Amino acid sequence: MSNEMNTMDIHEILKYLPHRYPFLLIDRVLDYTPGDTLHAIKNVTINEPFFQGHFPVQPVMPGVLLLEAMAQATGLLAFKTMSDDVPPENVLYYFAGIDKARFKRVVEPGDQIHFKVKMIKERRGIGVFVGEAIVDGQLACSAEIMCARREITL
Repeated sequence: MSNEMNTMDIHEILKYLPHRYPFLLIDRVLDYTPGDTLHAIKNVTINEPFFQGHFPVQPVMPGVLLLEAMAQATGLLAFKTMSDDVPPENVLYYFAGIDKARFKRVVEPGDQIHFKVKMIKERRGIGVFVGEAIVDGQLACSAEIMCARREITL
């Protein structure tokens, strides 16, 4: 059994996700196992555009963006599960649902978020995942996420 890690740098992530600045919320994938798990990170800086208004005196990353970043991690895992090939431009994974979202800790400038997602099941292009956002070993957010594979007309 190999101990080699499957990683993705930002250049490879950009081949799989349609998101771009300021909405790309995954910086690197540290490891993944297709059909099972993915571990990604986001380095949070004061330069994030959302900190200008949320909140200027006490900057806190919006919880919905934690969920969006978790959904982006699930999309990467879904694509890597489907095939190791770069997907065609017209294939996307849409955020299809969320359940049991819980927020346990604020995320502030200087934090590094570890997103850990696990595939629970997939049927007919719809995947169900559980995810966690962890900062300094503490759970910041958790949720069940559904995403749906769709082909779009370009």
